[in-house]
Amino acid sequence: MALRGAMLAIALATAVPPFAHARPRVCLVLSGGGARGAAHVGVLKVLEEMRVPVDCIAGTSMGSIVGGAYATGMPVADMEREISAITTNDLFVERPPRQDLSMRRKRDDRSILMGAEVGVGKAGVELPKGLVSGIQLEAVLRRLVRTPGWRAFDALPIPFRAVATDLESGTPVVIAEGEVAHAMRASMSVPGAVAPVERGDKILVDGGLTDNLPVDVARAMRADIVIAVNLGTPLLKRDGLGSALGVTSQMINILTEQNVRASLASLRPEDILIEPELGDFSASDFDDLAKTLPIGEAAARKVAARLAKLSVPPEEYARLEAARTSHPAAAQVAIDEVRFSPMKRVNPEVPKGWMETKAGAAFQPEEIDRDLRRLYGTGDFERVGYSLLEERGRRVLMVDAVEKSWGPDYLRLGLGLGSDFHGDNFFNAAASYRRTWLNSLGAEWRTDLQVGNTSLVATEFYQPLFVNRALFVAPRLEAQRRVQDLYSGGENIARYDVRSRLVGLDLGSEFGRFGELRLGVVRGSTDTTKRIGPESLDPAPGRTAMGALTAHVDIDQLDSANFPRFGYAGRAEVFGSMTQLGAQSRYTRVEADFIGAYSWGRHTIQFAAKGGAPLGSDPLPPYDNFLWGGFLQQSGYARGELTGQRLAFGRAVYTYRALSQRFFEGTYLGLSLEAGHLGGPLVPKGVSGFLKSAAVFFGIDTPVGPVYVGYGRAAGGSSAAYFYLGRP
Repeated sequence: MALRGAMLAIALATAVPPFAHARPRVCLVLSGGGARGAAHVGVLKVLEEMRVPVDCIAGTSMGSIVGGAYATGMPVADMEREISAITTNDLFVERPPRQDLSMRRKRDDRSILMGAEVGVGKAGVELPKGLVSGIQLEAVLRRLVRTPGWRAFDALPIPFRAVATDLESGTPVVIAEGEVAHAMRASMSVPGAVAPVERGDKILVDGGLTDNLPVDVARAMRADIVIAVNLGTPLLKRDGLGSALGVTSQMINILTEQNVRASLASLRPEDILIEPELGDFSASDFDDLAKTLPIGEAAARKVAARLAKLSVPPEEYARLEAARTSHPAAAQVAIDEVRFSPMKRVNPEVPKGWMETKAGAAFQPEEIDRDLRRLYGTGDFERVGYSLLEERGRRVLMVDAVEKSWGPDYLRLGLGLGSDFHGDNFFNAAASYRRTWLNSLGAEWRTDLQVGNTSLVATEFYQPLFVNRALFVAPRLEAQRRVQDLYSGGENIARYDVRSRLVGLDLGSEFGRFGELRLGVVRGSTDTTKRIGPESLDPAPGRTAMGALTAHVDIDQLDSANFPRFGYAGRAEVFGSMTQLGAQSRYTRVEADFIGAYSWGRHTIQFAAKGGAPLGSDPLPPYDNFLWGGFLQQSGYARGELTGQRLAFGRAVYTYRALSQRFFEGTYLGLSLEAGHLGGPLVPKGVSGFLKSAAVFFGIDTPVGPVYVGYGRAAGGSSAAYFYLGRP
């Protein structure tokens, strides 16, 4: 009897579909496609409108992002709003706000150094693993995830899987647990563009390489019916294959398209395929994501008749939706400990002190994301992420700061050139070499080399005395040769080589990321050699000994060194030359400058001022007079044409941001009004007194630095056109 009953049960089970007496298990499969993937949100909008329940989700790359957000409980309306607000810069510009950088990194912005640092190791020059680390991408992803912390993805409001590719074996990896945002990030790590993710013993990259439409993953999640959304992978035309980047992109597209064909072939008659007609919409166009939403919506409506068969009554759908979107408020979770994962070089107490997030505070994702960008901005880390751990009833914020595999020694190059198209041309090339984390307090040894109109060799050893860097010492050496022209009546009457050598020791203090104070002593010498000019302008022969006490305060809260739109910066310096320290001349030189900027929309107003003079009755020696003149520094005059004992200057600059650029600061049109006063000119017929100037200019941020083209005119009739690559 028992055997007969068992046989009957088997017969019934094989005679009808497994969901004949219950609602079928519907699994949503979302393909990758970069920016094209925003169309998935349009599909979800139609599914909600038609009350189609989703019981599980499998996604790859951008599909994992949209699918993960939905699976963790984000309402479609919120998702639509968040996706529409995302830009390329939000995802891939990883440098933190400049105000949050250390003063040492801000100071680099004022130089002609350009681009990113590369590593220098035993094997030679070492490069990053991707154009971007993914820290900014992951910060955006965390905003989309409504259930933070480590989780088994089956415990999410909707069971979820993200698909990545094991870079070593070339096989797909299905991620079923962990931080959802981290899984999304791994699934979207496009090789060569975004750095891979290390997870356990695997190195993960974009899942589209091996399983871009993971129908097989949905089957493994016990799907009865698959709703597959395939975005397509359009291949580039011949005219797009003229570069290494184009060829690499085409190879990825070919691999992706091949595995998608296999997934499409595995679909069953009861499955539903949705294919948004995205045409030539670029997978890299993250500035126009909202344009794809109605395309996804229209594609879903084409199969509305089939979707309608999966619809459930309003009451049941409302219950399912309430269960999906109900989750605890993350901000109410308190952090009991902030801990860093083990590091080889960096002392974790140092970066811990840089963080605003402290033990005992509430978990605030936005604040932690700012902390991570700040840590990444130090230049020490390849990737920075975090996770929330539960340990014996305590919540631990685990900061996963991965030190650069191409560090800890770095090289950075720079280039600067300019011309006034009247014979004043200059060229400088620079290199900066940094050795970092020479001890547990974060000592750094930096050497700079520059050749050109100003040649320089400088080295400094920066040694913090405490982990919070409240005090540091910095011994330094410097040798410089610069070309100085002497003008009289608007004519260049002499040219000199000015050489200086000095050794110095500074005691300093960093007050957060706000600024820095240094007190120091220097010893050295300077000598001047005339290149051209009359004998009457010959300098004094031999070397002039230097010895001085120095004080320097530097404050910098500008959002940009090249095209500031907000913030302020100021600097003041006192150089007290003393015969007691071996100096040949006794004098005190004081100098200060300030700049502030405020913007509304595309418009910016900047105000700047500079002043300097000898303090007391002792005059400045010729080699230490103030040099002024040039673009935005009393425009209309040649660079360095104005020399004197006393200087006062102010300017107001209006700029209009004509164009915005991906990854760069933009294109600007500007107007400058300038006024100054120069006293005690170095030569009797030199320009002095009250001076007025104006300039118009065009500026653009480029991969090799800012470029400026301008024209200036002074009230006295002097005028000049200017071209600069690098900071003026």
